[in-house]
Amino acid sequence: MLMEFKIDDRVYLIRPWEPRDREATLTVIKTTLAEYGFAFNTEPGYGDWDAMHVEEAYLNKGGELWVVETQETAEIVGSIGFYPHPHHTVELRKMYLAQAVRHRGLGRYLLQQLEQRIKELGFEGIWIETITTLPEAIALYEKTGYQLCPDDPTEPRCDRLYFKSLQG
Repeated sequence: MLMEFKIDDRVYLIRPWEPRDREATLTVIKTTLAEYGFAFNTEPGYGDWDAMHVEEAYLNKGGELWVVETQETAEIVGSIGFYPHPHHTVELRKMYLAQAVRHRGLGRYLLQQLEQRIKELGFEGIWIETITTLPEAIALYEKTGYQLCPDDPTEPRCDRLYFKSLQG
């Protein structure tokens, strides 16, 4: 699986995460969290543990993590992934983009491609936990059909839980 997305004459490649991507992916995540005033926390039970343990959290459980890299320099500028949840659903995870590539349609494209992949694998719905202080993420989720749920998120720093059915 390799996808291309073009923005302003620059080509970005979307591909499966590989172990050699660990540090660069962590840098994108840490930088983005810091921009919004959040700490990167890899303790078990916290939201960033999975970023350090991709094989265990995603790959060994039937999930996937993708990275976005520039075609010119192979610099990783984003990530998105999922892992299975009960009842034929998944949780969307680690959707981060470097500041330089935001607000150009790449996030929406990534989300659409991952949703298609999740549907192809036979899953019936997607859960997303997020934070009120990420208005761009919330706007994207709501514009693309995610519904706010009354349940509390499981991630300590999150305060919103969304769900999207892939049936019908």
